[in-house]
Amino acid sequence: MTIWVDADACPVAIKEILFRAANRAEMPCCLIANQYIPVPKSKFISSVQVSHGFDVADNEIVQRCAEGDLVITSDIPLAAEVIEKGAKALSPRGEPFSKANIGARLNMRDFMDTMRASGIQSGGPPPLGAKEKQAFANQLDKYLAKCKRT
Repeated sequence: MTIWVDADACPVAIKEILFRAANRAEMPCCLIANQYIPVPKSKFISSVQVSHGFDVADNEIVQRCAEGDLVITSDIPLAAEVIEKGAKALSPRGEPFSKANIGARLNMRDFMDTMRASGIQSGGPPPLGAKEKQAFANQLDKYLAKCKRT
C-alpha cells in the first residue's frame, strides 16, 4: 500500500507528519506535483514532478493509485475519483472522504463555485492550526494501524 500526496497545495507541516509516518511505518509515500518538491532521503519517500497543466498531477495520482492506497488531497473531485478506484482519501485537515460523504462534498463544492462565479466572495478556509494538524495525524495513524493489521 502507498500514500499518494497531492503535493502542490499540501502544507509543509502535513508533509513533515507524512515523512515521519512513512519512515516509522515503513510505508511508501510519494508526493506528486507540477513543481519540484524536496523530500528527505529515505527509501520510503519519493516525489514525482509532472508537467504543468490543468489536473496533470491529479490525473497522475488517479493513474498510479490502487485499491487500499491512501491519497492526501484537499481536491474534492480528485478524492471522488480515487474513492471510485477503491482507495482512501484524507484531507490535510484530517477530514476523511468516503463513499458516504463524497457526493455531498461535491455538491457543496459545485454550489460554492457557482456562488464565486456570480461574484460572491466566500473567503476560503482558515489557516491550518494545531487542531487540524492533530486531526490529520490521528486519522493517518488510524489508517496506518489498519494497514498493519491486514
